[in-house]
Amino acid sequence: MGALATLPVFLKLQGRRVVMAGGSEAVAWKAELFAAAGAWVEVFDPAPCEALAALAGRNDAISLRLQALTQRDLPGAAALIADAQDEAEAAALHAMARAAGLPVNIIDKPAWCDFQFGAIVERSPLVVAISTDGGAPVFGQMLRARIETLLPQGFRAWAQAARDWRPRVAALNLDFRARRRVWELFARRAFTHPDRAPGEADLEALLAEAAAAGAPEARRGSVALVGAGPGDPELLTLKAVRALQSADVVLYDDLVLPGSVDLARREAERLNVGKRGYKPSCTQEDITALLVRLAREGKRVVRLKGGDPLIFGRAGEEIAALKAAGVDVEVIPGVTAAAAAAASLQTSLTERAVARRLQFITAHARDGKLPDDLDWRALADDGATTAVYMGLKTLPPLVARLLAEGLAPDTPAVIVERASWESERRVAATLATLPDAAASAGLVGPCLVLIGRALASVS
Repeated sequence: MGALATLPVFLKLQGRRVVMAGGSEAVAWKAELFAAAGAWVEVFDPAPCEALAALAGRNDAISLRLQALTQRDLPGAAALIADAQDEAEAAALHAMARAAGLPVNIIDKPAWCDFQFGAIVERSPLVVAISTDGGAPVFGQMLRARIETLLPQGFRAWAQAARDWRPRVAALNLDFRARRRVWELFARRAFTHPDRAPGEADLEALLAEAAAAGAPEARRGSVALVGAGPGDPELLTLKAVRALQSADVVLYDDLVLPGSVDLARREAERLNVGKRGYKPSCTQEDITALLVRLAREGKRVVRLKGGDPLIFGRAGEEIAALKAAGVDVEVIPGVTAAAAAAASLQTSLTERAVARRLQFITAHARDGKLPDDLDWRALADDGATTAVYMGLKTLPPLVARLLAEGLAPDTPAVIVERASWESERRVAATLATLPDAAASAGLVGPCLVLIGRALASVS
C-alpha cells in the first residue's frame, strides 16, 4: 500500500463525552455532528453564538458551559474540538489536550490538529468519508456531491439489514470463503434492488445461500478469465471489478496496469505471469498449470488478461485445461484494443458505404514471423477495415504483402501505441508510408495497426 497522508478511522462515540471550546457557528456544526454520532457534547464558552445556543436548546445531547475551558474539564473526554482566535490560543489548547492525552482538532488550523473532518456521505449505518488532508476542501466537497449521486438512499436500509442479520449468518459457523460468498450475494441484491427495503424473503434466500456455500462441494475453487481491457482501469466492467474483489489470487499479464490490479481486495495474492516476448517470463504451460493447481486448492482465481480474453489471448488453451481438470471456469469479457483505439481516434471502424466488414488478425505467428496462412484476398479488400494485433515487428513484410495483393498504396492507416494509456501515441500515414512512419516515431508497443478507408479522417 502506498503512503497515506492520514489514516481513515471510524470512531465509536456512542455514550462518550466530547469537549468543545468556543462559541462560534463552526463549533455548533461540529457539536451537531458529534451528537449525531451518539456522543454527549459539552461546549465551553462564556458567550456562545445564537446558533449554538439554539442547538443546545433543542438537542439534549449538547450542553453549554458558560465559562472558559480549563485543564480540569478534560479528564474522561474522548476528544477536544476547539475554535481558536489565533495561533497562540491554538497552541495553548493543543497543549492542554496533549497533557490530558486527548486527540484534538483546532478548527481551520491543520497544524494543530491530530485528526481532521472529511466530507461525509451519510446513508447510516453506511457512511462514506472523504479527506484531502486539508489541501483541497472544495475538491473533497465536489467528490462528495459526485458520490451522493451514485449511492441510492435505499442503501441505508440495506446497510441496516446487514448489521441486523450478521449475527444469524455468523451463527452458521461458515469458513471465511463461504461467509464472503454470502455477503457478495447480499451486495448483489442491494445493487439490484437499491430502492426497496430488504425483507424476510431476502434473509431467507441469503441463509439458504449460506447453507449451500458451507457445503463441502461449494468449497471447490474456480477460475475467472477476466478482460482487463487495453490499459485504462476505468474501462474494466463492473463484473470484472466484482470478480477482482472476491478473488483469493490474481494472475495478471505484464501489460495490465497497476491501477487495474489494485482493484482486487487487499488480501488477494497478486502474481505477475506476463509473457515478455524474448525476455525471461512465464510460459503458457506454466500459467495453465498454475491455474489448475490453485483452483484445486480451493481458491478463487482471477486470470486478468489484457484486452479481451477471447481475442488473441490464448484463453482457449486455458479453458480446455481447466475443464479437463474439472475446474469451474467463467469468462468475463473486456474492451479489446481495437475498440479502445477507435474510441480514442473518435472514428467508426465500420463507416457506412466505406467499410462493410471489420476483421481482426494477428501478424505474429508462434515463430515470431508473419503468419503464412492469412487470407490475403480478404485483407486486400478495399471495403474492409483491418485491425492488426501484434503487428509492429512484422509491419514491413505485412505492408509489402498487402501492396502485392492489390491494396492501394494510399489506403489510410494508423498505428495506436498503448491505446487508452496516459502515454498513448498515434501515427497516421498511408499504407505505403506506414513502416517508415512507425520507425521514425520509435514505437515500441504494445501497438495496434488499423488499416482501411474508414480511417481517412484521422490525422
